[in-house]
Parts: sequence; C-alpha cells; structure tokens
Amino acid sequence: MSQQQRFPRRRASVGASRDFVTSTLLKWELRPLVQDIKLCVSELATNALLHGVPPGREFSVGIHRGEGLVRLEVRDSGPGLPVVRQPDNDACSGRGLHLVRELADDFGIDDHVVGKTVWLVFKTPTTPEPAPS
Repeated sequence: MSQQQRFPRRRASVGASRDFVTSTLLKWELRPLVQDIKLCVSELATNALLHGVPPGREFSVGIHRGEGLVRLEVRDSGPGLPVVRQPDNDACSGRGLHLVRELADDFGIDDHVVGKTVWLVFKTPTTPEPAPS
C-alpha cells in the first residue's frame, strides 16, 4: 500500500504533511507509529521548505506499507544533500536529521538528477492494537 501527496512551498504545508501521514497511518490501523512518524515528517518537511524547495516548486511526501514496515519519504527538487550533524548543546537548530535518524529503524538519502529523497523506515508492531473503547 502506498499514499503520496504533493505540498506547495508554504509554512502551512508542514502541518498538512503531518495530517496526511496521520490519517494514512490511522487508516492502516498503525496508531502506535503515529507520534514518531508525525514528528519525523514534520522535521523532514521543514528541512525541505528551508533548504530544498526552490521558490515556485513543491515537495512530496510518500508513505508506503510493506511487510513488517512503513517507509516515509520526503522528496524535494533542490540542490545539495542534507548532512546529519551533532549539534552542540547551545545550538537552536540542526537537530532534525539527528532526531529522525534516532527514531527510525533505518534512514537514507537518495540523490536524483534533480533533487533528493530523504527516507525513513519504521518496523510495524507485531501485534494488532486493541480497538479503543
């Protein structure tokens, strides 16, 4: 199963991308993954807006469910590749990729002729979640 959506280069797109992955995960009955993936897409969408989406272009968010995993992808059309940094304690920024790498079970960056895709993989829960009462 896969879902993908494009977002314009606007601040509101970060919240819209969180809503998109949340609704997809809930539809797939993967509530235990919602908080981590929502935080990760927020970080990756923010990075795309700040560093990867040239004016007038969009970024895309894809979420894919495979056997035992969920893969989150954020693709933009900007130049350059992101670098995971270990920020010093006083830094006000620079923690996003470090954070998402720690939350995900796997992490990578695919370089394209135009732009790049930052992807994360999360293992799905092995037991079904009980229905809310």
